[in-house]
Amino acid sequence: MSNSMPIPFSTTIHVRDTCLCLHVQRAARALARRFDNALKPLGINNGQFSLMMALNRPQPAPMGPVAELLAMDRTTLTAALKVLERRGLVETLLHPDDKRSRLMKLTKEGHSLLSSALPIWQRVHGELDVELGEDMDPLRRALATIR
Repeated sequence: MSNSMPIPFSTTIHVRDTCLCLHVQRAARALARRFDNALKPLGINNGQFSLMMALNRPQPAPMGPVAELLAMDRTTLTAALKVLERRGLVETLLHPDDKRSRLMKLTKEGHSLLSSALPIWQRVHGELDVELGEDMDPLRRALATIR
């Protein structure tokens, strides 16, 4: 332990008011709660909705691109997939060209649930657009550049 002086409270206030990470985390938690509450009647949360939407494609998806899209490591993605697989919403297949790799796809039940979830997602997004009253595309573009 060092004998450094305590950080002044004014610095704490400055960090609280200017820390981009803090503001994005708070907003992300608030948004996640809002979407979780809206999707709860369907038995999914916003993360599961996003994962299922990432799998909504013409061909089964490999793990890498899905993990990258969702900014998840493969271990976290695998854990999230197992929950959806147990519910019969997602199926994992062997890659035909590489038996060590897996492909993921929505099942018929997964497509059906996602179809029920989409109008909820659209409604909540519409409410946010009205509440925020601004064009959110610049914010989306700015956030997309953060890696």
